[in-house]
Amino acid sequence: MSTAHHALRRLAACSSIVPALLLSTLAPSALAADAPLATAPVAAKTAWQETRHGTVVTDDYRWLQKKTDPAVIDYLNAENAYTAAVTAPIQPLADKVYAEIKGRMQEVDLSVPARLGNFYYYTRTEAGKQYPLNCRRPVGAGGAYDAQAPEEILLDQNQLAEGQKFFAVRAFAISPNEQLLAYTTDTTGFRQYELHVKDLKTGKLLTDSIPRVTSLAWAADNATLMLTQEDATTKRSDRLFHLALGGTPQQVYHEPVEQFSIGVERTRDQRFFVLTSGSTDTSEVLLLPTSTPNGSFRSVLPREKGHRYGIEHRDGQLYIVTNKGAKNFRVVSAPLSAPQPKNWTTLVPHDKDTVIKSIDAFQGYLVVMEKTRALNRARIYDFAHKNWKTVQFDDPVYLATAADTPEFSATQFRMSYQSPVTPPTVIDVSMQDGKRTVLKQQAIVGGYDGSRYTTQRLWVTARDGVQVPLWIVYKKGVKLDGSAPLLLYSYGSYGISTEASFGLSRISLLERGVIYAQAHIRGGTDMGEAWHEDGMLMKKKNTFNDFIDSADYLVREKWTSPNRLIIQGGSAGGLLMGAVVNMRPELFHAVHAAVPFVDVMNTMMDASLPLTTGEYLEWGDPNQKAAYDYMLSYSPYDNIARKNYPAMLVTTGLNDSQVMYWEPAKYVAKLRAYKTDGNPLLLKTNMGAGHGGASGRYNAIAENAFNMAWMLSQWNITE
Repeated sequence: MSTAHHALRRLAACSSIVPALLLSTLAPSALAADAPLATAPVAAKTAWQETRHGTVVTDDYRWLQKKTDPAVIDYLNAENAYTAAVTAPIQPLADKVYAEIKGRMQEVDLSVPARLGNFYYYTRTEAGKQYPLNCRRPVGAGGAYDAQAPEEILLDQNQLAEGQKFFAVRAFAISPNEQLLAYTTDTTGFRQYELHVKDLKTGKLLTDSIPRVTSLAWAADNATLMLTQEDATTKRSDRLFHLALGGTPQQVYHEPVEQFSIGVERTRDQRFFVLTSGSTDTSEVLLLPTSTPNGSFRSVLPREKGHRYGIEHRDGQLYIVTNKGAKNFRVVSAPLSAPQPKNWTTLVPHDKDTVIKSIDAFQGYLVVMEKTRALNRARIYDFAHKNWKTVQFDDPVYLATAADTPEFSATQFRMSYQSPVTPPTVIDVSMQDGKRTVLKQQAIVGGYDGSRYTTQRLWVTARDGVQVPLWIVYKKGVKLDGSAPLLLYSYGSYGISTEASFGLSRISLLERGVIYAQAHIRGGTDMGEAWHEDGMLMKKKNTFNDFIDSADYLVREKWTSPNRLIIQGGSAGGLLMGAVVNMRPELFHAVHAAVPFVDVMNTMMDASLPLTTGEYLEWGDPNQKAAYDYMLSYSPYDNIARKNYPAMLVTTGLNDSQVMYWEPAKYVAKLRAYKTDGNPLLLKTNMGAGHGGASGRYNAIAENAFNMAWMLSQWNITE
């Protein structure tokens, strides 16, 4: 059970080169030809106006929002061709970085098998293949994993991806009798997933198929699925269907409120379907026994504005994570038959300095995942002995998360641990005595010595006196006199925390003397729920100020200097990039903005766009003038001015469903018309992918290597 927000919109980077004839001026209906090579495309301006709150608003590049117009595709292709021409000199460096990253990767690999029922499930990869294989083996003697047991390949994603520019699997659910597999796939990058059901005995697909499935769960009868489906236009998950295999889907629930979306899953003990309907600030949970899939869902606690909660079930008791009277959440228990607050017993009280992120219930234990001072920890409650054990780590910064422990009867809790200098490590923690067993650490081909690098926590005093945490990693021996190249990354939205993770590709930067830093700016829950609230709605500018103050700190303390500072952010982090370069363009040497949410007003004023209305509670409802004025004051597209800007690489995907391709396209077109400097401004669109970029692992490495090579070139690092 996770209390994290849905946060579907603005996240990852994507880019690839599509060759095209380079054209200098692109109009919405016609194109001028014969432009000189490496001349930047100039998008035509067209008349579009709309009155908002009594003010006439113009948008010269509105025509770029019409994806079906061939001129739009021509414009994107021309931008790609321009980018390819301008960056041709750095392609050898990109190839070198690609070879480095690929060379560190163990191409033939196996995930740590996880037991569920009579099988151990895992994924494995093969050399030269883009996608993993989903496999299982029968449980061995004494319940152990037996590597010699016969392997059953459930899905070969490489075969499924043949002929597709993009491929992704989302849902993956085994029926209770272990004979059927329900899974969903996307072949465009638009994150619209289609249901498939495979008979694992015959290897054949059943005829059951439904489009736009966002979550699913099996009933106990092995013949019924509960599925949620998103709206084709808005992409809001709003409908729940009951599907008896071989029959017609029957709608059993519709979420009418536009700010809410739904998802369905099962409790770990498999006794209940859990239907959760949630918005940014409110949630409701409904239950139905998996043994009676034709029955009616029953609400655990009625919807109440501002109340967010989630549940786990064990032996007739509900364990409820609730923010009622507890901003950072608390855990209470109550009888399944009487879950009202008057029957609550507190198990984990509220802590103003610690936010509860999730809980996991097992037959004998309850695991609570928490975050305090931007660091995660696990606490394990033993029902039999009524005591707690805490699992935390000694590094100054790290990322520790719950991993895959599907069995309700499990006595080992699986965790994933990593730090900026420690590769991802899978650990089993004994829930009885807390003993840790390392099962696997990510192998790095050619060897890796974490002692060559230093990582540490820094604290930045923001302009309003708030202490903002920041972490940093660099190769020992780097001069800390302001001359070092530094890459500063952050996100700062939706309550999503910035995490101190390990980066296999980042080694290529560290080995070239680059310092890498991440700032835990407000807008995430890095320091608790108040940290999110202080970086949203009418306090959103705290997010941008925290980032600028972090950059100023890094310059002041001589970690770097403005002419050596590059910044990076994606999705809502791309909004961050656009906002801070409008506010302080001289502070940054270069910027990589990935799938950036930069046209805030045109997106949030259009309720027909995917996800817009559901995000009024994060950004504000622009139909209200006060919110409109505040959002307008920081919207990157609307605040471009005639001044110098840093060098910029903007990457996007044509099929992006979270931040439409036209946001970065319009942003680049307008910025090119306004900026007064000669610094590079590049737009790179992956014409066959969406928000997350390329789907194949080698293609994703190539995209990342290009972005890194571009940044290295901005630091004049050419080898």
